[in-house]
Amino acid sequence: MAQKQQKSGPRKTVNIEVEAVLVGRNKIPIQPPEVEKLAAIGCKDSEIADWFGVDSNTLRYHFQRELIKGREAMKQTLRRSMLNHAVNGNAALLIFLSKNFLGMSDNPVGSQDLEPLPWNNTVPSQPPEAELQD
Repeated sequence: MAQKQQKSGPRKTVNIEVEAVLVGRNKIPIQPPEVEKLAAIGCKDSEIADWFGVDSNTLRYHFQRELIKGREAMKQTLRRSMLNHAVNGNAALLIFLSKNFLGMSDNPVGSQDLEPLPWNNTVPSQPPEAELQD
């Protein structure tokens, strides 16, 4: 069965007024909140630059604050999600967070544990007197 293709009519374009930064040789308008949103979902600089049609160095030069702010928002979202999953019973995630945020370890090592135990090679010929009186 062949699907029926829908015909699309001519597109209508309208002019709207938005605040944007004109970037690059071609003066491409880029809205700073859009850069921040793309950074917040984990897009790389090169992916964001390609989306807007500019060089990644140009993007970083004009939108460094938005890129940093978006990436920090992504980190907060990930931390919030990890914490929620750990509290709701994900044992592996709970262990991971305990090790990373609380400094816990599977192999606890204290400063006293670094010294070797004393060793005595002599064998007593007779048991101590306390054992003889029993």
